[in-house]
Amino acid sequence: MSAHGPATPMTAHPSGPLRGTASVPGDKSISHRALILGALSVGETRITGLLEGQDVLDTARAMRAFGAEVIRHAPGDWSVHGVGVGGFAEPDGVIDCGNSGTSVRLIMGAMATTGITATFTGDASLNKRPMGRGTDPLAEFGAQAVGRSGGRLPLTLIGAAHPVPVRYALPVPSAQVKSAVLLAGLNAPGATVVIEPEPTRDHTERMLRGFGAEVTVETTPEGRVITLTGQPELTPCPIAVPRDPSSAAFPVCAALMVQNSDILVPGVSQNPTRNGIFLTLQEMGADLVMENPRDEGGEPVADLRVRHSALHGIIVPPERAAAMIDEYPVLAALAALAEGPTVMRGIKELRVKESDRIDAMARGLEACGVRVDETEDSLTVHGTGAVAGGATVASRLDHRIAMSFLCLGLAAQAPIRVDDASPIATSFPVFEDLMRGLGAQITREDG
Repeated sequence: MSAHGPATPMTAHPSGPLRGTASVPGDKSISHRALILGALSVGETRITGLLEGQDVLDTARAMRAFGAEVIRHAPGDWSVHGVGVGGFAEPDGVIDCGNSGTSVRLIMGAMATTGITATFTGDASLNKRPMGRGTDPLAEFGAQAVGRSGGRLPLTLIGAAHPVPVRYALPVPSAQVKSAVLLAGLNAPGATVVIEPEPTRDHTERMLRGFGAEVTVETTPEGRVITLTGQPELTPCPIAVPRDPSSAAFPVCAALMVQNSDILVPGVSQNPTRNGIFLTLQEMGADLVMENPRDEGGEPVADLRVRHSALHGIIVPPERAAAMIDEYPVLAALAALAEGPTVMRGIKELRVKESDRIDAMARGLEACGVRVDETEDSLTVHGTGAVAGGATVASRLDHRIAMSFLCLGLAAQAPIRVDDASPIATSFPVFEDLMRGLGAQITREDG
């Protein structure tokens, strides 16, 4: 039984060429932030292209619980009537963030400097994940968190009635923690400063400026220093959500795996804090071309043309990890079909995602006949150009593990079965139909 309902096993079978256009959903990171900043602004924010995966729907439901009016007009077309900075109402019930670490950390940040109390929970996977590194900086504003051992959910956060601004140096690169601190800083007087040792996805900084907040970014010997001037009145602005590069990585990698494939993935974000996977694929020899580069809604986007390629293993630069942290599972699957070892270092963060993704990929690849080596913060996949397959892999309630092995099964010598693909709905609800539309042979076992 999955935390998302009955388990849904799926099997990917060796497939013919993938062809056509893969219109992947809107960016999940931007969708979350659009809903939250819309709720913190005064007036109506109109959002187009919103991802309607379960993670984002959980954020929308939470914003309603805090007093914002959130309306769905049509697929991807939403509006948020906000309550203003500091205007959150105390929710009547528990805030259930489902599987989404982004939801719970960003929402806790947004309410941490408001004098209200809220209790957060999630599904079985989210409730195992450590929250301390998110709540620790919120305590510096004056908020108090009470949760289970290890700072795990369910957790009650008591917002600071008289918040103070903070200067916080991130101990490890984390866009979620950075964003939580910046959102908390909105309702604190004076300047809140976040110092990140390595750049992480910068959607929060971009969007805060779009809503009228004063945000400056400076590169110093300490790292990237972000300064937010507190207590602005955020002004609604229209948000056009670009397509998610993390979702695009799956059809892109599948096309690289399957012989004679040729697909187009239009309108994908090329934000430099998110495009590490595409640079890595090109270094491995991928026939991957960015066509029609343009700017949409303050974010750089391009159409991706990708064709099957003979790939070779590489050493992925550790400093690139922050720009592709969610794409390592599908990269590991693709690396199994490359020639030679692909070495991925500096990825300890994967140990505390929806699952321990290093262990999940290593065990799944071994079951499919692939040799791997791992350390606490690295994974090496010894590619031989072919994968036996023929295994059942545990998804561990992790959408990216499930999708990665379903992509690999399309190019393996024997089918690969995933024990539960239901978590895919959290981030990529149209994955199955989209992949089948390209020619992928994916079957499901319902009931």
